Amino acid sequence: MTISTQSIPHFLKAIKAEIAANADEVTALDQAIGDGDHVTNLLRGLEALEKQSSELAEMEWSDALMKIGMTLMSTMGGASGSLYGSLFVAMGKEAKNNTMSLQSLAEIFHAGVQAVKTRGKAELGEKTMLDTLIPASHALNVKADAEASDVLDAIKQAAYDGMLSTKDMLATKGRASFLGERARGHIDAGARTSQLIICAIADVMEKSD
Repeated sequence: MTISTQSIPHFLKAIKAEIAANADEVTALDQAIGDGDHVTNLLRGLEALEKQSSELAEMEWSDALMKIGMTLMSTMGGASGSLYGSLFVAMGKEAKNNTMSLQSLAEIFHAGVQAVKTRGKAELGEKTMLDTLIPASHALNVKADAEASDVLDAIKQAAYDGMLSTKDMLATKGRASFLGERARGHIDAGARTSQLIICAIADVMEKSD
């Protein structure tokens, strides 16, 4: 399965629709243990990307991913902008001279997730977006040679399970870390939006396969 940058406008449309449809839920999660502005910031970044979607669709993957990362850094602001920016910039660097197949995507996405770990100084189990990203990356790496539908299903399930796992975690990063035990019982908003984004992209890929 080879993925073209012509799919980028479809990815962005699906992601924005999914975030908007779940905005109230995510905002409530973020207000419980965060700053409450995560959805607003994310939608601002997505709107900026939508304006560039035609241009992104004509680029090579490496250039497109780097532009996405830089745009998110400059428009989202805050910690999320820096983390999502780092994710896509690192993916862009790894994508240089690579065709975008599921096999190469496993390496490209892994590089992006490593950059988020470095930027956020966080690991699996600390109640962050990484609790979604790391399991999804692992599933993609393990399943990359399987049938495309099986790969995409595995990624979606791993992202969903990872997101749910944050509910019972203590937070050690960001504002939530000051809440101690009070952070338990709440899913991390960044883990939830990361899961929504991954599943939206996978759904588009399944339909186009």
